[in-house]
Amino acid sequence: MIRKFDFLVIGSGVAGMSYALKVADAGKGKVAIVCKTTLEEANTAKAQGGIASVTNMEVDNFEKHIKDTMIAGDFISDPAAVEQVVKNAPQGIRDLVKWGVNFDKNEKGDFDLHREGGHSEFRILHHADDTGFEIQRGLMEAVRRHPNITILENHFAVEIITQHHLGIEVTRRTPDIECYGAYVLDPDTQKIDTFLSKVTLIATGGTGAVYATTTNPNIATGDGIAMVYRAKGTVEGMEFVQFHPTALFYPGETHPAYLITEAMRGYGGILRLPNDEEFMQKYDKRLSLAPRDIVARAIDKEMKIHGLDHVCLDVTHKDAEETKHHFPNIYAKCLSIGIDMTKQYIPVVPCAHYMCGGIKVDLNACSSIRRLYAVGECSCTGLHGGNRLASNSLIEAVVYADAAARHSLEVIDQYAFNDKIPEWNDEGTMSNEEKVLIAQDMKEVGQIMSNYVGIVRSDLRLKRAWTRLDLLYEETEELFKRVKATKDICELRNMINVGYLITRQAIERKESRGLHYTIDYPKHAYDQK
Repeated sequence: MIRKFDFLVIGSGVAGMSYALKVADAGKGKVAIVCKTTLEEANTAKAQGGIASVTNMEVDNFEKHIKDTMIAGDFISDPAAVEQVVKNAPQGIRDLVKWGVNFDKNEKGDFDLHREGGHSEFRILHHADDTGFEIQRGLMEAVRRHPNITILENHFAVEIITQHHLGIEVTRRTPDIECYGAYVLDPDTQKIDTFLSKVTLIATGGTGAVYATTTNPNIATGDGIAMVYRAKGTVEGMEFVQFHPTALFYPGETHPAYLITEAMRGYGGILRLPNDEEFMQKYDKRLSLAPRDIVARAIDKEMKIHGLDHVCLDVTHKDAEETKHHFPNIYAKCLSIGIDMTKQYIPVVPCAHYMCGGIKVDLNACSSIRRLYAVGECSCTGLHGGNRLASNSLIEAVVYADAAARHSLEVIDQYAFNDKIPEWNDEGTMSNEEKVLIAQDMKEVGQIMSNYVGIVRSDLRLKRAWTRLDLLYEETEELFKRVKATKDICELRNMINVGYLITRQAIERKESRGLHYTIDYPKHAYDQK
């Protein structure tokens, strides 16, 4: 079956939905949002902390936010991208409010601003401790009401379509690769349909599910990044995986592990060993408010020294009622597993959280492939550099979705549907035995990545990961050619591709920089003499 949409949006978090709303409002054609599960399950909904923007001009300004972002990014960030996000952030907030998103206000009616690690001022807008969920709720209601938007839930994008599918050889050196849409798996028919589009936007979110433990939902298998890489698009910065230092330690939940927001350390939470001892003074003068990578490495080291499976976050010294008011969802979650955080320590552990790299894009969110945009966590805009500043990601998604919408509306009239694209060849069958192999291989990818390409790396570990992923890649590609394409095998392919990219780009970076820390190059880039 062939379907045609002027704008094809793959992914349904804050990035995909805000882009869809902008282009749909322009009335220049039909918009489709393809999401692999339901709208509710996007990673956006899991973001507790908040969204960063300069709103109080009396104490804060753009220069301070730019400086904080550059410092957090270990000065690898692209200054033009940083400036674009910071200066357009207030308008992005106004857009979200216009679409129905609510942010908490204080008694004066101004935004109730939080501060998180790495920020020099209070500039984090939030909605209690479930900001991402509130943003997702507001945007979902807006897209569902919009007459120009078709929402296709439980549809899985298998590949983006380029000249390669017309029998033309495409390599990484081909200068004019073009995207004509995507092949998409329909859950009802189990057939792969051909979606033709004039422009395509990839907003498929992150890659956390390639690790054994992550704050991301199961669906964060890096699909967009893998599809663009296979289509010979440029992907960079994949070595910079942010590990959140404080996920709730609860062995029954690993995908997603429950996130204990950084705002809790901003609020005064203290990291301790289970024996009450503080330890952050050994690693950074900012103690528990040090940036995430420093805190995650410190926790990782303490766990290894003492043979622990977790450390603790202590808010028992704070006023109990105030704690419950600020963090109602975290309080309820902890209570559900028998921990009253106003009286007991919260057990925490670092886990994969955010991908700072991804599909390389310019200031208009254009990838290296024509007619193809990428926005949100799957993109590498240059904003985050070596490490993401807390709460910068949601606002990046809104600002770049706006840039992508403006640019695609300017150029869409130059493009037509490519009617020569062949339909997907779906010969092959899948047996139950193969399902077992896929489940086992997915588990293996997680173990390889967590054990060898985690918070602390070495040449030996990375080489070992490379060798094992290569074997999995060969086996999976051989299987993929023989069987009918299903969501499971496609996700496995994507996870292996993403694991390979993280490992390869980590091997290529011969220094410790940002989130990439290797014991073979322990000196920071600036200290190399």
